[in-house]
Amino acid sequence: MGAKRLRKQYEKPRRLWDKQRIESESKLREEYGLKNAKELWKMQTLLRKIRREARRLLSARGKDVERRKEQLIKRMKGFLIRKETPTLDDVLSLTVRDVLDRRLQTIAHKKHFAKTIKQSRQFISHGHLTVKGKRISSPSYLVKYVEEDEINWHGHKINVEPVPKPEDEPLTPDISDVKQLEKTAA
Repeated sequence: MGAKRLRKQYEKPRRLWDKQRIESESKLREEYGLKNAKELWKMQTLLRKIRREARRLLSARGKDVERRKEQLIKRMKGFLIRKETPTLDDVLSLTVRDVLDRRLQTIAHKKHFAKTIKQSRQFISHGHLTVKGKRISSPSYLVKYVEEDEINWHGHKINVEPVPKPEDEPLTPDISDVKQLEKTAA
């Protein structure tokens, strides 16, 4: 038996040099710490396939349709939709941000395993994080809701203090800082 043929996991945009699309993609790449546009296209293709299946099921008739609807909703409930009783309309209302928020890289950053989104990518690719005790080295791993609380360090914990946000910093200078500035100026 021969090797399995690899296929592209993404679809390129129809208009490759569309300025507005490029700008919006670069904002998403920066916000979610993606390596390149190909990673974003993979997530968009995943979402496009899910939504395409939901549209087909809404318009389909037959005895097998209900079972396929339940399977799709069950799959989406595991990692993209958090409602108790989701519908196909909830599946259709998903955005690429919803998918990007479920990536291991994003969740590790939000849970303060890393100071920055890029650092969380580095920790994952170097094998420092585990999900359910299993070492995951792919930053694009989609984390299910039940697995979210089971993200942990592999081996020893790396101490990472969260970076203070600009709104956390005091607006007025500390009195001791002002006195020290006066001494150096005199």
